[in-house]
Amino acid sequence: MIVADGLVKRFRVPRARAGRFGGLLDLLRPTYDIVDALDGVSFDIRKGATVAYIGPNGAGKSTTIKILSGVMTPTEGRCLVAGLEPYRDRSRNARNIGVVFGQRSQLWWDLPVLDSFRILKRIYDVPDDVYRRNMRLFDELLDLSALGTKPTRTLSLGQRMRTEIAASLLHDPKVLFLDEDAVIGDLLADLPIGTTVGRVAPRRLRIDFSTTSSTPQHILAALGQHVEIHDFYAPEPSLEDVIKAIYRRPRAAA
Repeated sequence: MIVADGLVKRFRVPRARAGRFGGLLDLLRPTYDIVDALDGVSFDIRKGATVAYIGPNGAGKSTTIKILSGVMTPTEGRCLVAGLEPYRDRSRNARNIGVVFGQRSQLWWDLPVLDSFRILKRIYDVPDDVYRRNMRLFDELLDLSALGTKPTRTLSLGQRMRTEIAASLLHDPKVLFLDEDAVIGDLLADLPIGTTVGRVAPRRLRIDFSTTSSTPQHILAALGQHVEIHDFYAPEPSLEDVIKAIYRRPRAAA
């Protein structure tokens, strides 16, 4: 379902000079540092798996998800999501995936929530019967109709994340990516949201969590599925061992 082979992502970061004329020199003759956000990341994840992808802040978790969702292109390496290279075939890949980024919204800020869902229906060409089925389920489990007339900008964080997760599942994606564990991990532990993901997501759906600290067993209880932990430290570590290894390991220069 998802294969990553030697993914590398490098960024050019401007280097600030010190001194009275440092700003002027930076403007006229900028210099840069090369930062490796990803350095040879490889994995192969089967169809239907639920995976927690863990690491400290700055480890490259969100960068990996952005590459897998087609937002970024890797500097080196290759990946496939449901048989597609996401950054080469963004339109087809977008129809196969659902993505929730904790700090970014896929809903229109000034429109009522239900209007955003109607627009997403047209964007993804969701059949009428699938749209009605999923909207009934969202209303049953998340009380979506109670939020439907409110503009997205007026929702609380918890309400917005409920609508974001529902929107990411509207078109029955093959793969669901959930980024920002601090927000999403707690929401998934809430029974209605965990049930929604579990009921909308067919068995073929793969769920990928980008996380720094959420306990996979915490998410397991909400989803009722096996949760794999992807890391690069030991073949089958406990979560405690992984966390200890992460924070003992020197970070790359940033």
